[in-house]
Amino acid sequence: MFWADELAASVSGPQVVNDSKTPSGTIHVGALRGVVIHDAIVRALRGTGHEVRLLYGIDDLDPMDSATLATQEGVGEYMGRPLAEVPAPRGSDQPSWARHFAQTFLDTFHRLGVQPELYWASEQYRAGLFDDFIREALERAGDVLRVYREVAHVRHPDGWLPVMVICESCGRIGTTFASDWDGETVAYRCLPDLVTWAAGCGHSGRVSPFGGRAKLPWNLHWVAKWRLFGVTIEAAGKDLATAGGSRERSEALARDVFAVTPPRNLPYEFLLVGGRKMKSSLGTGTSADAAASLLPPELVRFLMLRYRPQATIEFDPDGTDAIPRLFDEFDRVAAATAGREVKGELPPDHERVFALSLVAPDADVGVEAAAYRPAFAHLALLEQIPGVDVPSRAEAEKGSALTARELALLDERRDAARAWLADYAPDRARLAVARDGLPPAASELDATQRRYLGDLAPALESCAWDGESVQAAIFATAAAHELPAGRAFAALYLAFLGRASGPRAGWLLAALDREFVVARLREAAAAAAVQA
Repeated sequence: MFWADELAASVSGPQVVNDSKTPSGTIHVGALRGVVIHDAIVRALRGTGHEVRLLYGIDDLDPMDSATLATQEGVGEYMGRPLAEVPAPRGSDQPSWARHFAQTFLDTFHRLGVQPELYWASEQYRAGLFDDFIREALERAGDVLRVYREVAHVRHPDGWLPVMVICESCGRIGTTFASDWDGETVAYRCLPDLVTWAAGCGHSGRVSPFGGRAKLPWNLHWVAKWRLFGVTIEAAGKDLATAGGSRERSEALARDVFAVTPPRNLPYEFLLVGGRKMKSSLGTGTSADAAASLLPPELVRFLMLRYRPQATIEFDPDGTDAIPRLFDEFDRVAAATAGREVKGELPPDHERVFALSLVAPDADVGVEAAAYRPAFAHLALLEQIPGVDVPSRAEAEKGSALTARELALLDERRDAARAWLADYAPDRARLAVARDGLPPAASELDATQRRYLGDLAPALESCAWDGESVQAAIFATAAAHELPAGRAFAALYLAFLGRASGPRAGWLLAALDREFVVARLREAAAAAAVQA
């Protein structure tokens, strides 16, 4: 059983699934793993008849902190202020820093078919929704401190209270230290040296912590959301789920202090690029918006769902074949789901993976699986050959007219191919066919290779004009000449591309006009006679 279906089968009654993000800066593609995982859980729950809500929170009352400095996005004068109160980056039409980066991230949700109920922490605090919890946390500050010591071995200074006040003088929230709760107000100081990434103004005073004038520290804020919304399921990234980490601390606070049953957890692994965790706080990795713009939405979902949540995902699109391989794997899963025979090992529960990768939760899986999708690498090849009518070529290769859905899929893949070629593809994937005679590098061909190219010409005149048929003719002619495959392919690349390597030769030649290919092969053979 697919992991999301296992979870759905193990619960009963109405469910509330929650996820959240702090919009401190550019959000990387790895953050979409949690988004897609939670959406898959919701789809599995609904598929088994559960009443379910999917919530997504934006923690925009958190301070601009060291994360923005690491990505070189932070603004010195606003360090320590709530992200909801920091102006948006120059050129943005959003009202705040938080809204700018959150909206860019949220725009990807619709493209992926994820439709949560959205909430903003700043709005909820100002509306007083957290006031009762803040009061209870202040009344039970001693118990909160005990849990921090016992679970996480964290010891706060004497007098510390579990609330972060917004300074009335400078507006910072990350530099204040609250103490002395009197039942209605807390004393606070805005300290110049409380944190290394921001300097408080030195102001001190008393303030009511309610109505958005303060917020709870992260662990307590998490527990407060669980209670406020009745959250029953919330997955967490591996970094939050470590022993003594944020999730364990929050669960202990929930059970031991606030009588809240923690939601069902599903720890999930990182998405790695180049063997490193993709982190917003380090500025590493492709942004979620860039990835969602590069890949068709079903491929983004597939990237996140093809492995169980506990498995690490390796994804490095820059200068590699990672993207073509991802498309190929998706196409294999689609073909197998459609009942066609495929080579190689398939992911466990591949049909379920394919179904949950589709953007529309009510899509006809059989129709989608059977839809014609041209191979990505072949499409990238066609995009680089002037004069090719790609839709007509796709129809010829399919053997019939493309449906409206298949034309839409073709357009998505063409856009992805162009973006990959422009920004990510390795040099070997980029090509320019020499149109005006043999390229200078063809002088490296020896007599055996040239005779091989000459004999390949009539073979290609009579074979079917598709990649597999041309590839078969290339191998058969090379075998007849007892020419190793590597040298045979090198001869073709030198004759057409002016270099010794390139994409799959059969598909390269089949993408070109047959008469041009045959003429170029004979030109190479004639050059052999002149050379002799």
